[in-house]
Amino acid sequence: MAYDLVIFDNDGVLVDSEPLSNRLLAGYLTELGYPTTTEDSYRDFMGTAAHRVHDVIAERYDGAKLPDGFDELYHGRVFAAFGAELTAVRGAEALLKELQQRAVPYCLASSAHHDWIRTALDVTGLREYHAEERIFSAQDVGVGKPAPDLFLHAARTLGVDPARCLVLEDSPNGVLAARAAGMDVYGYTALTDPAKLTAAGATGLIADLAEVPALLG
Repeated sequence: MAYDLVIFDNDGVLVDSEPLSNRLLAGYLTELGYPTTTEDSYRDFMGTAAHRVHDVIAERYDGAKLPDGFDELYHGRVFAAFGAELTAVRGAEALLKELQQRAVPYCLASSAHHDWIRTALDVTGLREYHAEERIFSAQDVGVGKPAPDLFLHAARTLGVDPARCLVLEDSPNGVLAARAAGMDVYGYTALTDPAKLTAAGATGLIADLAEVPALLG
């Protein structure tokens, strides 16, 4: 079908940040006495908002609280790694250029904080493809994925019926959020087991961003 809006997740779909951020998060939590592997981090936190880390630690360690400044220090480590290592996902810039050329409306909706989103876009050179008013964060609604609030907020702000939106996501939490919002969602399988995306309710799967234009009619 033809869609009125394409909604991109950012981490893992446009910018290849998931390996960096999950490695650093696992390392920091382990330093603090909460043993965590990179695989654990992917499973528990990929696609979710920052508060989820605090919630999980409290649930698993009898109400334990992460230290003051945890988010700021973690973000600082991530941003330093971004500057040294972060790249755009293969095909992301070409896809964004094509959408602009075809006048296909799109936006970005991420569970990450606004400063995280913009830092990643700046480092990878993708910032120029995203108008400020079309960048949405879980900060805007107070809750991250798998809640549908962020996607519904983006559609409402841009005046688009959720049923006319196509979401591109790489995490089961993102797929769950899109489906709960009443949107079609294609799971990007570069980092995630396709079966997990399908189980979460993905409308379909893509292995390469070059497949997206064919979905738009």
